[in-house]
Amino acid sequence: MEQGAGAGRLAWVDVAKGLCIVLVVMMHSTLGTGEAMGAAGFGGEGFLHHVVAFAKPFRIPDFFLLSGLFLGRVIDRDWRLFADRRVVHFAYFYLLWVVIQSLTKYGAITDGAGPGAFAQHLALALVEPYSSLWFIYLLAVFSVVTKLLRRVPWPLLLGGAALLQVVPVRTDIYLLEEFCSRYVWFVVGYLFAERIFGFATLVRAHPRRALAGLALWAVVEGVLAFTPSGTAAYPTLASLPGLSLVLGGVGAMAIVAGASLLTRAGGPVTAALRACGSRSIAIYLGFFLPMALARTVIVKTGAITDVGWASLVVTLVAILVPLGLERMVRHTRLSFLFRRPAAFHIADARAPARPVLTPA
Repeated sequence: MEQGAGAGRLAWVDVAKGLCIVLVVMMHSTLGTGEAMGAAGFGGEGFLHHVVAFAKPFRIPDFFLLSGLFLGRVIDRDWRLFADRRVVHFAYFYLLWVVIQSLTKYGAITDGAGPGAFAQHLALALVEPYSSLWFIYLLAVFSVVTKLLRRVPWPLLLGGAALLQVVPVRTDIYLLEEFCSRYVWFVVGYLFAERIFGFATLVRAHPRRALAGLALWAVVEGVLAFTPSGTAAYPTLASLPGLSLVLGGVGAMAIVAGASLLTRAGGPVTAALRACGSRSIAIYLGFFLPMALARTVIVKTGAITDVGWASLVVTLVAILVPLGLERMVRHTRLSFLFRRPAAFHIADARAPARPVLTPA
């Protein structure tokens, strides 16, 4: 049964996060597998490539929107508690897994230059997000920036963030470029949290209308995501400035609607997605190694020659292995891999959060 926002986890939020993390892992697994199998002569694309292309306009926007939903609970608290929950929390996992991921690629990173090169790599990772961990890095940055700007009138904050997304920013500073293109979705989740929760409730109250709306959205999304724009910088209509902003927002709300309907219907698929969503950080942190190993085994053995099915298997392995590992270590000394130890809190972890969501 779904709980209230102040009492515990919301079922539809976990289902939405589950959808997002599955799409993110699918993207990494599918593109990497397609590239590896193409180089091995098996062909470079399969049916999952179409799913990845369809989800591209909204996959990351929805993840950031969901991440901003509960910022209003802590944004007005003192900096110590705020930093503990919205900065130290993400920094802990980012730094830990930067080291873990980097150690698995030690040879490629150092290229024979030894520990000095490895230390230089780790130092660079402090200022430039590393690999797939950029998302966690940006969550901390977004949280701090939003707290600093919380007194800015919301139309200015939203308008400024939208402008950053629409105006192309080309720079060698990866952090700055990603900030400009992604921040608006975090702001939308923060500013319109109550309305988004209200929308989810409305969807559950009118499932037939919601399904019709989702069907219409899927058709429009598909047309725009697969129609070439004729411009090299923006290969599809969905990637055009302005239109990508609209599609990101509409697609994010489509995920909210879909998650709400799945929660209403229940069933094993919903339960599986909710499990993925409630442990999305474990999947996000741990998917890279099983994904790479599964891909390597498939390509080298030729056990699966169809790119689509190979990508699906790699995706499933990349999701299930971190979930299994998190469950195995949950009550052991290795629990620090997915749960921040008390020693790495700077405020009382039991302190109650602010129970009111920030209104738009």
